[in-house]
Amino acid sequence: MSAHDELDPDAPEQMRVRREKRDRLLADGRQPYPVSVPRTHDLDEVRAKWGHLQTGEETQDVVGVAGRVVFIRNTGKLCFATLQQGLTQEHSGVRLQVMLSLAEVGEEALTSWKAEVDLGDFVFVEGRVIWSRRGELSVMASRWEMASKALRPMPTMHKELSPEMRVRQRYADLAVREAARDMVRTRAKITRSIRETLHRGGFVEIETPILQLIHGGATARPFNTHLNAFDTHMTLRIALELFLKRAAVGGVERVYEMGRIFRNEGIDSTHSAEFTMLEVYEAWGDQRSIAALIQQIIVDAADAVGSRQLDTPKGEVNLDGEWTWLSVYPGLSAELGEEVTPETSVETLRAVAARHQLQVDPGWDAQKLVVELFGELVEPQLIQPTFVCDYPPAAQPLARPHRSDPNLIEAWDLIIGGMERGTGFSELVDPVIQRERLVAQSLKAAAGDVEAMQLDEDFLAALEFGAPPMGGLGLGIDRLVMLLTGVGIRETILFPLLKPGG
Repeated sequence: MSAHDELDPDAPEQMRVRREKRDRLLADGRQPYPVSVPRTHDLDEVRAKWGHLQTGEETQDVVGVAGRVVFIRNTGKLCFATLQQGLTQEHSGVRLQVMLSLAEVGEEALTSWKAEVDLGDFVFVEGRVIWSRRGELSVMASRWEMASKALRPMPTMHKELSPEMRVRQRYADLAVREAARDMVRTRAKITRSIRETLHRGGFVEIETPILQLIHGGATARPFNTHLNAFDTHMTLRIALELFLKRAAVGGVERVYEMGRIFRNEGIDSTHSAEFTMLEVYEAWGDQRSIAALIQQIIVDAADAVGSRQLDTPKGEVNLDGEWTWLSVYPGLSAELGEEVTPETSVETLRAVAARHQLQVDPGWDAQKLVVELFGELVEPQLIQPTFVCDYPPAAQPLARPHRSDPNLIEAWDLIIGGMERGTGFSELVDPVIQRERLVAQSLKAAAGDVEAMQLDEDFLAALEFGAPPMGGLGLGIDRLVMLLTGVGIRETILFPLLKPGG
């Protein structure tokens, strides 16, 4: 039995019967999949225009409607069906009853309906708009047509799909579960809100390459591929940063992109191998101005879909509250009850990790250990919006050195609900220091670090051309949707990457 047939153990037999009905339609000279049907109204339009009718009231207004059959009840001389409309910007799964009576459609059409229509089929019905005696707005059919014959049965409407089946067969999930359709619209509202916020701020949206010769802009393991036309190795992008900065060098001073990026790493309840990232760069800005921007983006998105008071697994979040700033070294020191500074030795930090039963890589230096310890011990406790700042330089090779402490960089991670939601920098635009950072990264890559960035000479040439001071941010769209809806990452991504064979 295939995974598809888990929806219904009788699916193979039902498919045989449905296939026979399809073949019978063709043999009778009728199309099971016509190019079009003469639809005149959406189901929601019928509800909006004739929803004022009283029980038992009939009109002479004739409409042509179509939809998926999600309920059917056939009796002797009167048949009932419920049609469901697909998702629109404003409506989700609007339903409307249609009625077929012997007196209105005739014996041949009624017999054909009973013999040929199954749950899941798309049908077209033309007829008068009435309000049934049982109090249901309906179309009393004068004729009907098959619009698309479904060969696979629908999931049982009253039986919940398993979480695994929801994501493996999202088409079935969308057809039967309103929450799935609502998530599609909610995510669309969030991305539209983000673009509207940035548009008001004068930012320009651009598109940058997904296939790249050199992977950079983040420390992450890339997906590798080969471009036959050039006979050259390429990667899928792991970040949007380096090409957006090239645009800023060229004079696109407020620039952003919202697009898919790809990291060949672990997949779990908060991580996906491909996900959607927003990156924004603002000339003449810095980490503080860009922090104000990400706060506005998130608050606006929350307003677009619901409330600024959010429930998370770690507790309630109030987006209207103070968005605090917390420096890495003081924050870690407070948690440990002992002072940790940029001068704290590797041995001391390894001992701290051992006391807290945290596994560490023997090759990690002191800066890496500080970042990992903070992430494990402090970050999960940061429930209200917090900009974790003043990182050691190794944490973000593309961030500017701190203006008052050379042992730190001007970078932050935004933590909400105990999880990182975004990151921001005062961007490094000094090409000399940037070359030093990227050379150090390339040496790590040569030594076997699969996450280290490569040396990108073209990007360095762009910086040498002259880049204005700028602030930049990255915001994970999937994690923002998770925050605003309270669901896991596989529910926020419409078609998530799944392990084969499930």
